[in-house]
Amino acid sequence: MLQLSQEMSGGSARLRVDVYGPGPVDYVLEDMNFLNYRLAAVNIEDGVTLAEPDIVWNQEGDKTISYDGKQMTFTGPWDPGPLQKVVVTMLALKMEAEGLHPFHSAAVNYRGKTLLFLGGESNHGKSMGQIEACRRGGLLVATETTVINEDGVAVMGSEDVFLKKRAKGTERADKAAPNKGVEKFFGTMPSWDDFDGPTNVDIVIVPAIDGNFDASTVEMGLFEASFQTLHSLQNYFLLNELLAPGHAMPIVDTEELRAKRAEFVGRFVAPRPFFFIRAATPQVLLDEVDKVL
Repeated sequence: MLQLSQEMSGGSARLRVDVYGPGPVDYVLEDMNFLNYRLAAVNIEDGVTLAEPDIVWNQEGDKTISYDGKQMTFTGPWDPGPLQKVVVTMLALKMEAEGLHPFHSAAVNYRGKTLLFLGGESNHGKSMGQIEACRRGGLLVATETTVINEDGVAVMGSEDVFLKKRAKGTERADKAAPNKGVEKFFGTMPSWDDFDGPTNVDIVIVPAIDGNFDASTVEMGLFEASFQTLHSLQNYFLLNELLAPGHAMPIVDTEELRAKRAEFVGRFVAPRPFFFIRAATPQVLLDEVDKVL
């Protein structure tokens, strides 16, 4: 029996999840922190407006997952972690269709310009760069995810710097405790104010923080800037993710979507300077940013 039909939204995009099972279900996900961390601002809507579900979970039966090009279907007992990941992926697709592009990035309005610290391929320093820019007086636009529209304007941003708790099914022993980097570089977490309203992205920084690096700044060409940007966008579709032992994330991408995404990347990259900056610490990273500005 259908036990719950619930819609979630990210900006103007809406996602419907239907849950079937033997008994009452109060919610799809008890904890929304992961969704807000990954997609900036996800809301549970009061009613259902979509004619068909985007995700169906049949709680009984053997564990399976499948995607038919439109609908993701879970069967059997699934932990919250994989459910969270699939909601992120499916809602990211819905947001993309609305012209809202989640970037794996942090953003700060600093010295009158909005800087995007792009996670890119390696993801080495976006959060620490954001913290140091805010420590120097910058206003926070986004932490983990910056949602950017078709015109290159940051319209939404996540607020939590780190994911403090992982749901069952997303355990990662290889991830260091999030506060350790802050303790090493800053002692305690600095405080800052938020930037109010949408803001055009002026400059993109691809950071690489490592204690062995000498400081260096290189302006990136069109190909490598596009390469790093596409990596940032693809991060939300989790096509390299294992949801559970024996169950990979289904392929949700298509040639048409990839072509449209690449076209957007070209339009985003063309008018903006991109800089790859190596530095031993966030402080040195921002010293290099100051030189660019």
